Amino acid sequence: MPVVALALTDGAGRWLMHRRPEEKHHGGLWEFPGGKVEIGENPPQALIREIGEELGIALSPADLAPVGFAQESFESSARPIVILLYRCARWEGEPQALEGGAVGWFTPEEVASLDKPPLDVSLAGALFQKMPD
Repeated sequence: MPVVALALTDGAGRWLMHRRPEEKHHGGLWEFPGGKVEIGENPPQALIREIGEELGIALSPADLAPVGFAQESFESSARPIVILLYRCARWEGEPQALEGGAVGWFTPEEVASLDKPPLDVSLAGALFQKMPD
């Protein structure tokens, strides 16, 4: 199952993370915001839609840069999740947790210490290994 996620940076070394609402799967854990790619959408279209719904901000496809991906093991599910992570440093609006939970800005070290779902642990590792010094 294809899923998209956003690594949104404020340009000052901080990254936006979303804390999932308690009542949802992985409730209370921090993640890169995003969601499922729907039929008829390409990944950037899905990410723009999902981020508008979740955070209330507008993104441009030209500002999205693919960073990497993480996937569940094929033994763990009949339809394993594959998350495609995109980096972005430009947006319009003020990010808010419109579907519940919370949002916060964190340094890479702080992101590493947050409780995250397993695939977000992998995504954070891939993102921060690729970042220039």
